[in-house]
Amino acid sequence: MPDFPRTKIEDVSVSRLVMGTNWWRGFSHTSRAKDCFIKETMTRERIADVIEVFCRNGVDTLLGVAKEANLLDAIRDAEDRTGRKVITIVTPTLDISDSADALDNTARCLDECAEIGATVCMPHEQTTDALLDRRARTLRDMDRSVAMIRERGMIPGLSTHLPQAPAYADESGLDVATYIHIYNAAGFLMPIEVDWIHRMIWQRKKPVICIKPMAAGRLLPLVGLAFVWATIRRQDMVAVGTLTPREAQELIEISRAQLESRGPAVELQWTRSKASVENR
Repeated sequence: MPDFPRTKIEDVSVSRLVMGTNWWRGFSHTSRAKDCFIKETMTRERIADVIEVFCRNGVDTLLGVAKEANLLDAIRDAEDRTGRKVITIVTPTLDISDSADALDNTARCLDECAEIGATVCMPHEQTTDALLDRRARTLRDMDRSVAMIRERGMIPGLSTHLPQAPAYADESGLDVATYIHIYNAAGFLMPIEVDWIHRMIWQRKKPVICIKPMAAGRLLPLVGLAFVWATIRRQDMVAVGTLTPREAQELIEISRAQLESRGPAVELQWTRSKASVENR
């Protein structure tokens, strides 16, 4: 199986399909009960099984890795099984308070990101969006954090839920190499209309990572992925969340099919109501 199509974040080659981690860490955007189910279900072994499928299909880029031992161990397990290095994109929450210890806390956080081998560091929206100044059209003090990321040998980017953040970063020439945009056909968690986000992605000077393409399970994979792949640029990426190896394989195949303009070779779910459709 050839590698999944790739792009670059600065000089680093990354897969255009990116492994998301919310579905492994208990962030379902559905209910507390679903969050608890995910946390109880996704053991180190099960996470490694999913990562292995992605890696064997040339999808070697992962977004959102944190310090949780089971996730880091699962990555290492999958790397050992496949002989493929996982490219990690971290989204840390930095200390942006007025505390006298804020800079030291940020330094320690970024040191930890570098120690786990992160390639790209994108301060989480909890950090980025709190610094957004609409009046001045800037991200206050973000240049300081970006410089600290560079000092530790990582590539800086911006994780954000607000479309203004990438626009202001481009306008100000902020030293970042990639952005996150929430982007899906349902408009889920998007603060402005889908067509506006589409235009803003195409206006960006750097590659964009599109998150929540299936609106956290509210869109069928074919619907969500077909829309996003068809409406982004060749340099952009799509992050997906999965719970099982079979789900991972399906999303990879659906994504390949969209990029190759063909029908996906996946087995559809079966219910009795489909019997008359296929004459079973």
